[in-house]
Amino acid sequence: MTTELRRLRNYIGGEFKDAADGRTTEVVNPATGEVYATAPLSGQADVDAAMAAAAAAFPGWRDTTPAERQKALLKIADAFEARADELVAAESENTGKPLALTASEELPPMVDQIRFFAGAARLLEGRSAGEYMEGMTSIIRREPVGVCAQVAPWNYPMMMAVWKFAPAIAAGNTVVLKPSDTTPASTVLMAEIIDSVLPKGVFNVICGDRETGKAMVEHSTPAMASITGSVRAGMQVAESASKDVKRVHLELGGKAPVVVFEDADIPKAVEDIAVAGYFNAGQDCTAATRVLVHESIHDEFVAALAKAAADTKTGQPDDEDVLYGPLNNPNQLKQVAGFIERLPAHAKVEAGGHQVGEKGYFYAPTVVSGLKQDDEIIQNEVFGPVITVQSFTDEGQALEYANGVEFALASSVWTKDHGRAMRMSKNLDFGCVWINTHIPLVAEMPHGGFKKSGYGKDLSAYGFEDYTRIKHVMTSLDG
Repeated sequence: MTTELRRLRNYIGGEFKDAADGRTTEVVNPATGEVYATAPLSGQADVDAAMAAAAAAFPGWRDTTPAERQKALLKIADAFEARADELVAAESENTGKPLALTASEELPPMVDQIRFFAGAARLLEGRSAGEYMEGMTSIIRREPVGVCAQVAPWNYPMMMAVWKFAPAIAAGNTVVLKPSDTTPASTVLMAEIIDSVLPKGVFNVICGDRETGKAMVEHSTPAMASITGSVRAGMQVAESASKDVKRVHLELGGKAPVVVFEDADIPKAVEDIAVAGYFNAGQDCTAATRVLVHESIHDEFVAALAKAAADTKTGQPDDEDVLYGPLNNPNQLKQVAGFIERLPAHAKVEAGGHQVGEKGYFYAPTVVSGLKQDDEIIQNEVFGPVITVQSFTDEGQALEYANGVEFALASSVWTKDHGRAMRMSKNLDFGCVWINTHIPLVAEMPHGGFKKSGYGKDLSAYGFEDYTRIKHVMTSLDG
């Protein structure tokens, strides 16, 4: 018996619609490799319709008070919380993520982040009014930028959607959001929930592929384009947006160094790094996947990390003992496997290094040692459950290796020496430095990197301000 596929639809101007030309793509559950839904393959007509809806809604939403925007976002947070089971199920089907971990580790932060931006809506601050020229008073206005074109990735479809729409809407903007073509289900469900809260056109979702995203960024309506994705995609967005001088917000790749000194608490470091490296199958730009260990503890550390990898379990979403699920798609599985297949002769696979099972896109927790700084797997983002280990001799070499990549998103230092920790945090060229921990995030603190990891901040008041523009108003005191 053939199971009828779920039919996902775009959400434009408060209505759920198929693509204008009827085209669709198949959506696959990566835990099974089976198609479970179809989604619109949106084209130019759909992008035009979504942009027109967002543009029409903008004046009214811009003119709402911060208190009204706060109230709406708090309602959305409450509604997400009330329908948490549905959102978790959709996200798990999207990605193959473990149900229990998605419910405990992703849904609560998402809701908290929406509530944070609800509060931030009422706390925009600027310089006080003053007379900087005789007879004139100057004031600063913070205003929304307008329509925002936003493209979310497939590794955290729900949470990254929140990171994009919540600050934009809190600041008074309207949004056209595109989920990844492999993970649209949870975003479409979010649109269904949001429908009863926001005015029509404030929040729009269109499904599609790279060409859809390209059409959004190149469209003349948006004042800002925001993307979380690969470096290549970010460079294309920046280039496209430059043609009409759109504001751009980019959160791109990462290659986080995890610097472990000889005085670190090795058992704790190994345990925490294994979790931070393998969580979400390593499909995280901040994942703890590039470990640098002092030579005096290298062998002990590698042996302990290899054991932690062997004890880490991947499997189906309903298995409560698993730490992570499958890679997102067959291309990603091929990419991860390719890094291992191309390892140089001096590298050694200490654990894993192979696909798991015959169904779905699962890959074993992997540890690779014996690597050199210019090796492909050190310089490029694997985006899978693979932790590499290098040895260093002193603090200077640790910094050289840590900073010696093109990415600069996140990093961590493991030491009991406070002075060393402070020196490293000063000199590490990354947007975030954790000390004796790796990967915790809070809504109040910014997330974003340097170099090829992009620019602009997610979360925090800084992320909120990214969705505003500054206007100077000067008035004569003579009337």
